Amino acid sequence: MNIINIDNKDRLNDFVSQELHSRFLQSWEWGEFQKHYRKKVYRLGVMENGRLAAAGTLIKKNLFGRFGYFYCPGGPLFGAGSPSKGISDLLFKEIRDLARSEQAFFLRFEPEPELAAGFLKQPVKKTIAIQPVKTIRLELKRPEEEILNGMRQKTRYNIRLAEKKGVAVRRAETADFERFWKLMLETVRRDGFRLHVKDYYRKMLAVRNIELYIAEYEGKVVAGNILAFFGDTATYLHGASDYARRNVMAPYCLQWQAIKLARQRGLCYYDFYGVDEKRWPGVTRFKRGFGGEEHEYPGTFDLIFNKNLYNLYRVARRLRRTL
Repeated sequence: MNIINIDNKDRLNDFVSQELHSRFLQSWEWGEFQKHYRKKVYRLGVMENGRLAAAGTLIKKNLFGRFGYFYCPGGPLFGAGSPSKGISDLLFKEIRDLARSEQAFFLRFEPEPELAAGFLKQPVKKTIAIQPVKTIRLELKRPEEEILNGMRQKTRYNIRLAEKKGVAVRRAETADFERFWKLMLETVRRDGFRLHVKDYYRKMLAVRNIELYIAEYEGKVVAGNILAFFGDTATYLHGASDYARRNVMAPYCLQWQAIKLARQRGLCYYDFYGVDEKRWPGVTRFKRGFGGEEHEYPGTFDLIFNKNLYNLYRVARRLRRTL
């Protein structure tokens, strides 16, 4: 076994996309997107018998001065089944060595269940989740009628109502972004979601396989969804809608068209990307209406390399929240 720096897009994407429920956050393109914000990106891999057996994309986030931490979104990833101890030990040793040279005093990562089981026995600290912990996945390798029958009756009714009212769905063009952004601002004010800056979404939509779809009613944009298509999975990332025209049920039609598009592209799963009854009761209710199975990830963990700096960071974070 040996460590490599993955410098080939196809090698990384082929490995990540082979994983069940492919995690687009570990794709080459997502790392390139992070570079737009002057973040350092490292792509480490473990080779075993001439094949890639593990991979982790690390994003360096600065906190104070040259000190910061590594974030491994939705990873690291290992080949089929649970990773051998040798493979995981080698990868994390390399991360630790890299952290020392890059003044990263901890690693924040989001392991698959198989890896988390081992790491819970090690000195890691569970922290506030960055990515959604619970999600709903809809299995797509079934006839459309069967997928529809698996939805709640009210969801099917709303899809048909939107179609009857003439709601039309299409892939957005460049000129549509401003109208979508206005809907995003309205949705955030209404539902209290956290919003990135405007340029973040614009640059995100320049990433290959991340696309914006809009729903129109009487010539006006009334809803929009940002979707990621990667590996075997389409993921619903962000959505916005016009509350004043909520009676046309455009978000239901938009989701259904996205599900059908994912099927047409030969994907296996549609991931609704985040449910939580306490934090997002309305959105969770909406997503559950489409059927599918709920899944839960282990969460987000910090592997600490420098305890003193890590404790200082946590104190500063608490103080910032109280100010």
